[in-house]
Amino acid sequence: RRVGRPVRCVVSRMQAYDTQTYRAETRHRIRIGANRDGRITAFGHEGWEVTSRPDAYVVGGTSATSRMYNYGSVLTHVSLVHADRNTPGYMRSPPETPYIYALENAMDEMAVELGLDPVEFRRINEPEKEPIGGKPFSSRSLIKCYDQAAEAFGWSKREAAVGSMRDGDWLVGMGCATAVYPTAAAPCAARVRLTDDGHVRVQSGSHEIGTGVRTVAGQMAAERLGVDIDKVSVEMGDSTLPPAPVSGGSISTASVCSAVLKACDAIREKLFAAAVGEGGPLAGSGNAKLEMEKEAVVADSGKSARLSDVFKAMQIGALEEYAEFAPKGSSPEALKKLYAGQAEFHGGDQDEDSVKYAFGAEFVEVRINSYTREIRVPRIVGAFAAGRIMNTRTARSQLMGGMIWGIGQALHEATEIDQRHARYVNRDLQDYLVPVNADIKQLEVILVPEVDHAVNPAGVKGLGELGNVGTAAAVASAVYHATGRRIRDLPIRIEDLIV
Repeated sequence: RRVGRPVRCVVSRMQAYDTQTYRAETRHRIRIGANRDGRITAFGHEGWEVTSRPDAYVVGGTSATSRMYNYGSVLTHVSLVHADRNTPGYMRSPPETPYIYALENAMDEMAVELGLDPVEFRRINEPEKEPIGGKPFSSRSLIKCYDQAAEAFGWSKREAAVGSMRDGDWLVGMGCATAVYPTAAAPCAARVRLTDDGHVRVQSGSHEIGTGVRTVAGQMAAERLGVDIDKVSVEMGDSTLPPAPVSGGSISTASVCSAVLKACDAIREKLFAAAVGEGGPLAGSGNAKLEMEKEAVVADSGKSARLSDVFKAMQIGALEEYAEFAPKGSSPEALKKLYAGQAEFHGGDQDEDSVKYAFGAEFVEVRINSYTREIRVPRIVGAFAAGRIMNTRTARSQLMGGMIWGIGQALHEATEIDQRHARYVNRDLQDYLVPVNADIKQLEVILVPEVDHAVNPAGVKGLGELGNVGTAAAVASAVYHATGRRIRDLPIRIEDLIV
């Protein structure tokens, strides 16, 4: 305000550690009671989280862990620990990742105590309904994920005894874990324009952060309006466009595609009415089922009319529709909040009728040098069910990135603090370790088909954060299988495996 012009404040990489948020440290206490046949009868999950002195930021991942399996009785509690630290914040899969790590470690340990295969233990406790409120899942393909991932991974070749698998100087371990992420959507608006030559323009103020939302929004419009994807242009990332929610929480595809679908359907209705109406190219086909294919309105009788002819009958050259989408459960002020830049997230376990989650199963092979205790991850397989997959290439890319990040969480990443001076020590990419190409060998992503019309009009479950949730627990499970050492803290380092 003083200089009367915009001023850019630049934070260096080293300063970012002191000024930005981070994933909160958590501590967990999990108790599981089960019969000898493997059926869980009681479950308790208590969590403690670090936050700053003034802020009450809470992760609170027990909402997911308490609904994961058929527990019987459930007890959860989360406590905040205020410390002289900067405030934590969102980091990809903020609640689920640390809490699921604790749960899946406990499930693996319980399976060993019961003498059960870890996959079979989860199969025995697969719920018909979620255990808290008894609500059904809108769809739940977790066991399908385990079956397909286990087959691709070669889980049947695993020898159950700890330390029984070796390859020369290397101890071989195999582990698995569940991935879960709540399916949510937020209010969103979109504008779609179709011209008589079959060109489509899609506008929405969403943000393309590299996940492919431009691509899937264009695909949705091309599909609903029966045109080739090359004829669709997508405009995003401008505050003058119809508002969209933040690109976070794995909601972009579900929210944007639902708004685009709504706008396209409004265009379809007008085209269909004109095509079969008096003077239309399909007059007299009012009872026919209509669809849009190859730049034409097509009736189930086989008759069709080109878009240009329908527009000619309407005596216009273009149709444009502005649509506002609000997910089920939205407040009356949800759309008003959207225009003010405030997004309401809805889904997960919030709805009264069902619980909406995306699921996955991840299998990991680790190799640990019997002399140096060096850890390698030569193979990882993940199978994921996330409703309709709009684009398999972008979906695989996101899930692959999440799994690689999970390897980093398991074996590399940690922020080191100098307790004497309250400063972060590893404040650059030289000292803050992340996986590199040499760390990643064979990685396979399996997309399990799933249809779920209850989650949102597009039938899409978010998956951007799903792949990151179960990886670290699967690595820890494999480390135990190879060495007999149950490591609960992350990252798992060489010194943790030296006897």
